[in-house]
Amino acid sequence: MAFEQTLRAAVECTGVGLHSGVPVTMRILPAAAGTGIVFRRVDLDGFAIEATGRNVAKVSYATSLMKKGVLISTTEHLLSAFIGLGVDNAVVELDNLELPILDGSAKPIVDLVLGAGLKRQRRLRSYMRIRREVEVREGDKFIGVYPGDGYSVSYTIDFPAPIGRESFEVQLRDGQYRREVAPARTFGFLEQEQAMRNMGLIRGATPENVIVVTHQGVLNGPLRYADEFVRHKTLDLIGDLALLGRQLIGRVVADRAGHAMHAALVSRLLRDHSLWEETTAELPASATVPDSVGKLAAEPLA
Repeated sequence: MAFEQTLRAAVECTGVGLHSGVPVTMRILPAAAGTGIVFRRVDLDGFAIEATGRNVAKVSYATSLMKKGVLISTTEHLLSAFIGLGVDNAVVELDNLELPILDGSAKPIVDLVLGAGLKRQRRLRSYMRIRREVEVREGDKFIGVYPGDGYSVSYTIDFPAPIGRESFEVQLRDGQYRREVAPARTFGFLEQEQAMRNMGLIRGATPENVIVVTHQGVLNGPLRYADEFVRHKTLDLIGDLALLGRQLIGRVVADRAGHAMHAALVSRLLRDHSLWEETTAELPASATVPDSVGKLAAEPLA
């Protein structure tokens, strides 16, 4: 059986929001078993927004949550890191509306969490085990989730040159998230910069937190992986699916999906409980589990 986990100690970082450009301080605090992931706007009297699909607000160039008119923007990198590390319970305090972009990847968050350490809790982890396939299609783009052991993701993208078509597949076990997904950074095309800024987007984007792409190539290389672009889309997807509120047991396949289709899949699954079952059963030996599970077996429960 796998148990829920939280952080051993609070951690903090500062930065700017990718789209808003506003300065923000983020603190990640341990939370009691069964809490889930909760965002708290300390600049608004500690107003809390749970990281669940029912609170999804905007899903265009990032995934944002809203409750009673209060917004939390660009949540996907943090939530992706939590899934990859097996963090079930945490309170995330923010003093502004958007999470800090940091270096454009999930690695700084992973490093913060692992620096604090993980604490196993007494409550068994709840999984969403997929029973029947679910697909969301939009023209020739699609995302689907299928029954399977553990949690695996396969993603394909197709962008103009020099990116082109890339595919990547990962299983969330044995540290693969930390090694193969977390360091992949967000990216954008230089020719689209002014149009996006005119829309009120990417006001906090710099060459230090975004891979800048032109028709000739990458301006601020080198890339961390030859296929860093599709790995980052995989990172985003894992974060968006965290809004299911529990770990998945299933195989996710996406082809040029994007945030809106990720959110549509979350909505479908949360609406139709016949598609999945909730379980705390121990996974088969062949199954994938979060990076940290199994490494804390000798530690006392907290």
